[in-house]
Amino acid sequence: MSVLIRGRGLTRRYPMPKTHLFEKQAFTTGLEDADIDVREGSAVGLIGESGSGKSTLVRLLLALDTPSAGALEFDGRPVDASASARSLHWLRKQTGIVFQDPYASLDPRMSVGRIVGEPLWALGIDGDRRARVREVLEDVGLEADMADRFPHEFSGGQRQRIALARAIVHRPRLLVGDEPLSALDVTVRAQILELLGELRVRDGLTLLMVSHDIGVVQNLCDEVVVMKDGRIVEEGPTEKVLLQPQVSYTRRLLASIPVIENGT
Repeated sequence: MSVLIRGRGLTRRYPMPKTHLFEKQAFTTGLEDADIDVREGSAVGLIGESGSGKSTLVRLLLALDTPSAGALEFDGRPVDASASARSLHWLRKQTGIVFQDPYASLDPRMSVGRIVGEPLWALGIDGDRRARVREVLEDVGLEADMADRFPHEFSGGQRQRIALARAIVHRPRLLVGDEPLSALDVTVRAQILELLGELRVRDGLTLLMVSHDIGVVQNLCDEVVVMKDGRIVEEGPTEKVLLQPQVSYTRRLLASIPVIENGT
């Protein structure tokens, strides 16, 4: 498989507040010298403790933040995260993201049809947009006529399906999930997990999943990247990393995180 997204030396430092005018600027590091390859068609899981740099890495890979150092490529094309929003439309068309909280990620004032279809209008994607919205709602296990309803009329699991529909409505090649299942109960989590697997096979999606749930990573991901204190400390095939971890931090992490069965 070819490499879809490649990061080299990705670093993100944040300036610390100064206590007086002439104080030398200090920085805190969110990510340090990260190298990562995500192969097309693969499913990669990012694991690590809170604050380990997972979400920072995801933001850099999606050009939602600008690295302090390092280089990023998508399908061999250099990505300049500091470029204008319009200049990055080509990347936005190739990527989609599902966030953790299905309640906070949907605008309650907008209908489901407007929420799901927003990327089509924002990215200037041609075609019958309303028909595409209804099609993708059915793809994620909802009814097409739900497009006229509002988020408060749905359960948490249904809202996450709506968020997933919005993330894939423009047919991206890379789908990123930033803890997309953690706010759901176990039964709904298993349903969404199964849906992600089906969409990956059917549409050839490449998946990058941030998760604290080792069960999710074990069932969905081919590869695992382990992060600690802003650095990648271990990576490799899922089975090898989870069953034969090579670094002590990974062993401690696996021992401390409870596995939630997905019921499949």
